[in-house]
Amino acid sequence: MTIEGKTKKNLDMLREMRERAVLGGGQNRIDQQHERGKLTARERLAQLLDEGSFQEFGALATHDFTAFGLDKQRFPGDGVVTGFGKINGRRVAVFSQDFTVMGGSFSEVQSQKICRIQDMALEAGIPVIGLGDSGGARIQEGVRSLAAYGEVFVRNVLASGVVPQISVILGPCAGGAVYSPALTDFIIMAGKGYMFLTGPEVIKAVTGEQVSVEELGGAEVHTGRSGVAHLDAVTEEEGLALVKTLLSYLPQNNSEEPPQIVSEDPVNRMEESLNSLIPDGDNTPYDIRDAIEAIFDHDSFLEIQPNYAANAVVGFARMDGYSVGIVANQPCYMSGALNIDASDKIARFIRLCDAFNVPIVTFIDCPGFLPGTGQEYGGVIRHGAKIIYAYCEATVPKISIVTRKAMGGAYVAMSSRQMRTDITFAWPTGQIAVMGAEGAVNILFREEIKKAADPKAREQELLAEYRERFFNPYRAADVGQIDEVIEPRETRPRLARAMEILRTKVQQNPSKKHGLSPV
Repeated sequence: MTIEGKTKKNLDMLREMRERAVLGGGQNRIDQQHERGKLTARERLAQLLDEGSFQEFGALATHDFTAFGLDKQRFPGDGVVTGFGKINGRRVAVFSQDFTVMGGSFSEVQSQKICRIQDMALEAGIPVIGLGDSGGARIQEGVRSLAAYGEVFVRNVLASGVVPQISVILGPCAGGAVYSPALTDFIIMAGKGYMFLTGPEVIKAVTGEQVSVEELGGAEVHTGRSGVAHLDAVTEEEGLALVKTLLSYLPQNNSEEPPQIVSEDPVNRMEESLNSLIPDGDNTPYDIRDAIEAIFDHDSFLEIQPNYAANAVVGFARMDGYSVGIVANQPCYMSGALNIDASDKIARFIRLCDAFNVPIVTFIDCPGFLPGTGQEYGGVIRHGAKIIYAYCEATVPKISIVTRKAMGGAYVAMSSRQMRTDITFAWPTGQIAVMGAEGAVNILFREEIKKAADPKAREQELLAEYRERFFNPYRAADVGQIDEVIEPRETRPRLARAMEILRTKVQQNPSKKHGLSPV
């Protein structure tokens, strides 16, 4: 055979293997994937990445096992597509599990491929995005597939807080497979995605409880009840679009600033509607999202975990095109009181913003921590301390705005001046006190009320006096706990100027291996 003949033969072999890699488990399996309403691994990457930007690595890698018939189930790529590409011109590392190859089962080769791009992404300082669609560990490989998970987990942890990590659950994610997404910064559940540690069959065998996959680990469960997932979408296309939106608020890594976009919303815009947002009644609810939408750049608010712990609102927005993290109490749900779930939600989001250099703006309208034995037995003290720890630890610019109630420990925890907050504003409707009027008066003046000729009338007099004295922000401003009392309509320009001043803020924490957050 001539040299030219050998070259042609080698090229033909390469092209054939590439074609096999593109087909994954074969056309029949691809058709089945489509019949389930799911895209293939490569179709998902085509949706996610800029056209023509994907550079694949490990396309021809295969396992070398022969037991349990594995020698007849060798496919180029071994059930995962890995490589690098761009999203809106920004570099990212990606992996996409291929359910058409042995149900996307996780193998030693899959781990090697994923670990390689994790290592390269960490060195290059670029985000890692994982698209999950796998039946779990490859049983035929035994402990090797379990050890393979561990290799990925350690890299998740090493990359945590260094580069953004986003997991998109587009199919099954069961057993040990759930822990890699749980170690990443964001989980998006879309399409037919679900997550659980133990399947319905195991649960039924052990407990007798009969539960469906959706009831056990569907998007509604994890975005609304467990808090495991952060965002959800009806279709895969919508879920992949959410990845692009989310990345637009984050930097490439922890040594960079988030990207700024051009904003057509004037920073000096006054919002007259804010002056009438707070109801006259102290306990009348309103939606804090109305304030957020009015203050920040038009249509820039992306709420994170909107269906979980609805008494707290967290998310990203923009001010003059700059990325901002928002934390707020939600008065129209549980009066905005803090509880265990809200504490976890707030604390985690603060730490994420701090890790990736996103300034934090906090809106406070909170009557305190939710009372009750359920909260106390569940460790609300420990969970509430997470908020305090996160605010005190954060070195990014921090601005707080008291819109109405700031009572007791909740006032201190929610980005008060003592939490190393840089600038504190209050609206004239602000109420800053140790506790509510009724509780305070009944404690302070119990005997006086009891001995009064008209106890009810005297109680009302004392309540009015207490409200007059404490249910306003001026006492706190007098002693320097509030920097400025502002009209609500002025909030946007005031925030914009404050953030401009703080943009070059530098603050260092004491040198240490790590702190002991009250997890």
